[in-house]
Amino acid sequence: MSTASFFSSPRFFNPFMLWTDVAFKTHEMLLYSSSVIQLRTERMARAGLAPSDADVAEMQLMGHEKLAAATESGAAICNQLHSTQFALVGRAVQQWLGGAFAMASLATSTTPTQVSTHGRALIGAATRSAATLSQLSSAGARIAQRGLKPIHAKASANARRLTRSRP
Repeated sequence: MSTASFFSSPRFFNPFMLWTDVAFKTHEMLLYSSSVIQLRTERMARAGLAPSDADVAEMQLMGHEKLAAATESGAAICNQLHSTQFALVGRAVQQWLGGAFAMASLATSTTPTQVSTHGRALIGAATRSAATLSQLSSAGARIAQRGLKPIHAKASANARRLTRSRP
């Protein structure tokens, strides 16, 4: 892949779009969470020292949901780390070493032909490294997305449910 086609490729900008999605989902989850906290706090305040069975059930559900969402989030993060991140880090290290070798070869070139050949090899190594780093950033965003998904889903579902059942 040439340098020009790499930078014009949508894959170059993919990490930015993925991290933007993570930011929007996080923002949305925080808004849902604040709504749920407000609704549940109001419910606890109204219940006072004599909560109804429904109030007690809601408070118990709150604890169980948090534990379930955190467990699901942790499992999703571990799964995504295992499947992509470690392989990409290994590839990035290999390409870094390849780039160091190409740079050393260019530095020790003695003829114009060697300079040209080793220069192209260095540009190729740098392009491959940049592509891998872009993929590494994308993988990090996917890890964040997968970890956020169960928490976001639970917060949004709770916000909808509690808003509907509000007296």
